[in-house]
Amino acid sequence: MENKIEIIPFASNLATNFAALNKAWVQKYFVLEPLDEKMLADPEKYYINEGGFIYFALFNGEVAGTIALLKVTESIFELSKMAVDERFQGKKIGSVLVDYCLSEAKRLQLEKVILYSNTTLGPAIHLYEKYGFKEVPDFKSEYKRANIKMELALK
Repeated sequence: MENKIEIIPFASNLATNFAALNKAWVQKYFVLEPLDEKMLADPEKYYINEGGFIYFALFNGEVAGTIALLKVTESIFELSKMAVDERFQGKKIGSVLVDYCLSEAKRLQLEKVILYSNTTLGPAIHLYEKYGFKEVPDFKSEYKRANIKMELALK
């Protein structure tokens, strides 16, 4: 069988997948923070209703990963809550998700995309650098685990 990755938009019935995928990776490396709990409990409220987007990667029809674009301003969105199920890691799903979001960001004519991460997540940082994200010095984040902010100027 051909390994097919398909990207689909958020639907209410996928909210539990969004929460489960993100809780799994956060709890593996860090601790779930109050902001995580709040956003994962109601992604529609915190992402979709605020003008953002959530996407899912299906691998041969099965939900394998997720990513979100959180609206910060009209022209700046945050790449947020990227997670790939451990069973599907190593299949370039993260790359496909980032690629899709950056295409959407360009389509929306955004000025820049930002993200917060942690330098212990080497493969993720490497992926972001591959797409041209650059480290931003001196930043504040609502997440205790975030020790790096990166941005990609689109204009």
